[in-house]
Amino acid sequence: MANQGHAEHTKDAKWSETDDGAPLRPFKIVFLGAGSGFAPRLLNDVLSIRGADRGEIALVDIDAKRLEVSRRLIGRLIESHGRSGWTVRASVDRRKLLKGANYIINCIEVSGLACVDADADIPAAYGVDQCIGDTIGPGGLFKGLRTIPVWLKVLKDAEELCPDALVLNYTNPMNMMCLAAGRTSAMQVVGLCHSVQGTSELLARRAGVRYEDMEWDCAGINHLAWFTTLRHNGRDLYPRLKRAAARELADPKPKRAAIDDFIRKDIMLQFGAFVTESSGHLSEYLPYYRKRRDLIRRYCGKRYQGESRFYATNWPAWRKQADRDRANMLRRNAPLSWPRSWEYASWIIEACERNRPFRFHGNVMNNHRGAGPLIGNLPADGCVEVACMAAGGGIEPVAYGRLPPQMAALCASNMRMFDLAATAAMEKSVEAAIHALMLDPLTAAVCSPAEIREMTLKLFKAQKPWLKGYR
Repeated sequence: MANQGHAEHTKDAKWSETDDGAPLRPFKIVFLGAGSGFAPRLLNDVLSIRGADRGEIALVDIDAKRLEVSRRLIGRLIESHGRSGWTVRASVDRRKLLKGANYIINCIEVSGLACVDADADIPAAYGVDQCIGDTIGPGGLFKGLRTIPVWLKVLKDAEELCPDALVLNYTNPMNMMCLAAGRTSAMQVVGLCHSVQGTSELLARRAGVRYEDMEWDCAGINHLAWFTTLRHNGRDLYPRLKRAAARELADPKPKRAAIDDFIRKDIMLQFGAFVTESSGHLSEYLPYYRKRRDLIRRYCGKRYQGESRFYATNWPAWRKQADRDRANMLRRNAPLSWPRSWEYASWIIEACERNRPFRFHGNVMNNHRGAGPLIGNLPADGCVEVACMAAGGGIEPVAYGRLPPQMAALCASNMRMFDLAATAAMEKSVEAAIHALMLDPLTAAVCSPAEIREMTLKLFKAQKPWLKGYR
């Protein structure tokens, strides 16, 4: 089904340089959560911008040990890029570094590993089986309840110290974070993910066409945005993709190792279009695939294909590995610079500095600047993921039009959960949090309202040190 009123077909222009390398003005980036594994790669991207010869990188993290490692790493990156005009500062106090920032990159992680097991295991005892659990469901809700109050304090400080800065948010739960920001802060905030660029490339490979020649439209919400159009030289690519998916799904008893993106492929067949996020993540946004063991065995594979408790089991080891990798970089036992990546942050910064338009997909309020909904059949006061333009004036979303109704309905069901979750975090309301989880599609498919209330209260009790002020 064709969407109505959408913008022209797009390819996010993330691989081509936007200018000939003419020198840029000095600019300042504040990186919040600098102990994050994102910091070295994202800042390597910034230092890879041609003509970005001078500036300041300010690193903030409440973990002083990890912060010092990052400070040394970024100093080495500056050296390896030959960018002696850049300086790096670091502090556990963000207010010391925010003043004069042109850009803020947010990668904060509130509570670290302390709540990973509770987020997964308490819901599992009620039959709520999560794969990722950081953007929706019980795990996503409680990550938002822990993170959003800190995030809003950050934005309040930014309003005072650097009101003109552009805020690029990478922290999940993306929709809740951007929704709370949009409802309470005057800062210009856009949420960045890599689902759109990663999945559009994946679809080109599966269709057997050059990515540069594929035309596509994509809109919805973070992790549940729809590729409503996929074309190559005017030819619809969906018939080919759907035939291949139908063949794969026809096996009534596939081996776990052979399950490849079954949930996204099934949703494509049943709803009409492919979705941006991995099958494991997507399965948590839907009431269909994780409510019975036979369905999990049928549709869920290993790792990002839908493995139960995947993030909770692996996140501690990933964090330790990231620490080892950084130590090796500092000892010069591992490479420290990389090719510029497809992450949007550096391309947005370059576009704004050069005032050269760059198209990407970002998370913004649907009623952006009161101009009417960007997606006409989704809640106007919610957060959506749509094509955006970055240039000298900042970020300007592109109005999409209306999603096919069945796709809009799935997005809207999630947005109602996010609405109450953001409210719960902003107001520190236990009752609103309970109601949010009652509207969560997977939780509601498994539990009664009374069970959801009981489970939510247990999660609050288990995470009490990280949820101060909730009542």
